[in-house]
Amino acid sequence: MNTQPHQNGPAQNHYHTHPYGSNSVSPGPHAQMASSQATTPGAMQTLPGGQTKRPYRQRRKDPSCDACRERKVKCDATETTSCNECKSRGVKCQFTKETNRRMSSIKQVQDLEKQVATFKSRIRELEARLYPPGTTAMSSGGSHDTLSLNVPEIGSVPPRRPQAPPVAQDLAPVRSHMRDYCRGVFKPPPPYRQVSAQPTTCEGLEDVGARLPPNHIGEVLIRNYYETIHSIIPILHWPQFAGTYEEVKVKRDLSGVSPAWASTLFAVLACGTIYTTDPEIRRLYPDCGKGFIECSRKVTDLFNDAFTIDHARSALLTSIFLTELNCKSAAWAWLGSTVRIAQDIGLHRESGPWPVVEGEMRRRVWWGIYAWDRLLSVELGRVLLIEDRDCDVGLPCALDDHFIYDGFNMSNSPATSHFLLTTIHVVRMISELLRSLQSSVISQQALVAFDSHFASCQNVFPANCQIYHPQPLEPRHLSPICQLQNCRIVLHRHNLSTSCPPEVRAAALQSCLQVAKETVHLLGRVRQYEPPAQISWKDAVASAATTMVCAHIWRCMLFLCFSALYDEALVCAQICAAIGDFRQVNSACGRYLYGFLRQLANKIAQGGDLMQDEMIIALVSGDVQGSTESAWIWNGSETGTALNNGASPPVHSPPMSGKEAGTNADDNSSLLSHDERKEWSGWDHIQEIIRQLKREKEQREFQHNTPHPPHVWDPQVINAVSNSANTNSSRISIANII
Repeated sequence: MNTQPHQNGPAQNHYHTHPYGSNSVSPGPHAQMASSQATTPGAMQTLPGGQTKRPYRQRRKDPSCDACRERKVKCDATETTSCNECKSRGVKCQFTKETNRRMSSIKQVQDLEKQVATFKSRIRELEARLYPPGTTAMSSGGSHDTLSLNVPEIGSVPPRRPQAPPVAQDLAPVRSHMRDYCRGVFKPPPPYRQVSAQPTTCEGLEDVGARLPPNHIGEVLIRNYYETIHSIIPILHWPQFAGTYEEVKVKRDLSGVSPAWASTLFAVLACGTIYTTDPEIRRLYPDCGKGFIECSRKVTDLFNDAFTIDHARSALLTSIFLTELNCKSAAWAWLGSTVRIAQDIGLHRESGPWPVVEGEMRRRVWWGIYAWDRLLSVELGRVLLIEDRDCDVGLPCALDDHFIYDGFNMSNSPATSHFLLTTIHVVRMISELLRSLQSSVISQQALVAFDSHFASCQNVFPANCQIYHPQPLEPRHLSPICQLQNCRIVLHRHNLSTSCPPEVRAAALQSCLQVAKETVHLLGRVRQYEPPAQISWKDAVASAATTMVCAHIWRCMLFLCFSALYDEALVCAQICAAIGDFRQVNSACGRYLYGFLRQLANKIAQGGDLMQDEMIIALVSGDVQGSTESAWIWNGSETGTALNNGASPPVHSPPMSGKEAGTNADDNSSLLSHDERKEWSGWDHIQEIIRQLKREKEQREFQHNTPHPPHVWDPQVINAVSNSANTNSSRISIANII
């Protein structure tokens, strides 16, 4: 019997639903049966053999409720109402007798279906309230039971919260009284808070070892910062910052600036140091700017209870600096402090009125923190610190800093020279991306919806940043483009999990491979770039490479080598070789790749199906296994005391004081030891391994009918091949040498 709700009857505005326990409390018979009986009251059913059967209605009357059945009176209970007899007597109209159990179960199914439909309607109503019309709702499936991807449209303004209506009475006396007597109990909201006077003189800097660099070196460091970080996240109003720094250079001290501004200056110098390739500067500052960042921390009062926007800037730049040093946990902790400082001073709320420069810089600093929170969360596989619903700030303008001054009309729009808006368009969908990564499998419809949004984000970039633009690409433009490419590869590789069926894993591999090929095309354009005469191509690539760019290239190489696209992998390896030890994470990625290629060569020699090899798939997934949300290889592994007391304990770093940590370049436990650096022998060795794998592949394709004997991967053999390549022009395979 059909148990679906009746679709042709009149629409019901209100559902009369009942929860079911051991007994049914549904008041009436099955609606569809009643409808069928009403439309065919005297129909006869023909049976095999020509016999006829009386209709069901004539064989049995509609069941009555328990009370009417006991009193032997006519029951007029309907689908949605109790019978009049039970209403008049004040008893429950229910169907629980043995003879009516069949009709009771049918009614249960019907009412449960109604409840499900009601709940679905309510869920859709709540989703419509949660996601306003300013967002694009992209369904990941059919019309029901789907996961909606609510990604903001490109260029859409974040929804603003409604403001309280103005009060007719004069509240100035109330505000004055409240500010006086609330002291020590609570603080007024940030825009209306009277911040205590900040000291305008930095004293005691010599006591903490804070010294300004020579003027010519300071100019180089600040220029490096301007060309790298400031071009993507312009959190400083450059004319004001440069003017104040000129005064500091003339005086050669920080006596006329606040400690918060001095902290920001030292953070800028530290970030400029990690992006410089000048041999003189790297000789003078072998700690890669750690001394500057330590000064930035020391000039900040730890007991400060009145933060300013410079405190937020300093903390954000410290997090960026630590990320480039591959100190990921420290960078994550400093980002948390940055978010809390920004929220404490109300950067996450549009307020005012502010002067033109101050209001615009408040928006830029907030969106810079917002973008860094998203980018670092994707890179580290961590949760977000900023929720979209807590963000009530308009988008920053697209003007260059030099066009923004008090009294300027913001409607004028000269050409912009930074990537802040394009970065914001990319990172605004990261919250939805991370939400999708919590699912065991991302549906094909969701992947298509994300890819469509990725394409829209790509179109926002300037023409020279488009993937297949014919002109060479400047290396410093790689960072904002790789942010988008990295989001794509993080999304698709999630379906490499063991929770996914083989066809889904194969599709995920192909999608990641497509991203890797597009990245190779971008790197090929970088190879064609001709830098100015005073800088070499290698230095231009190294100075523009960020930790996130190095990690993205490494992820692409894993998929390219797995798919035997060795020519494309060599392009990536050449870029990594140009970066070299300039980025510490680049060396760590090279060692990981060395271990992966060893395992890959052995598996290829054994002739197995790589897609069925869980070890190789896990190695290809890379830092997915470092995420608490997506990792799968650690399930069932030792933890806690059992892990720490194992046979291979982790490497312990000796405890250090803050001063030692700021000056010792090898204090980071994430750095490679001397033996580990010696093990993989650098990027030239990686390139030779890839070339050898390519030669092995060509031989197998040429001799595909000849059984290929298995061979064991031996690094000494690779060294022998590498050494013989310079003296012997003949091609020798690993198998032939063995």
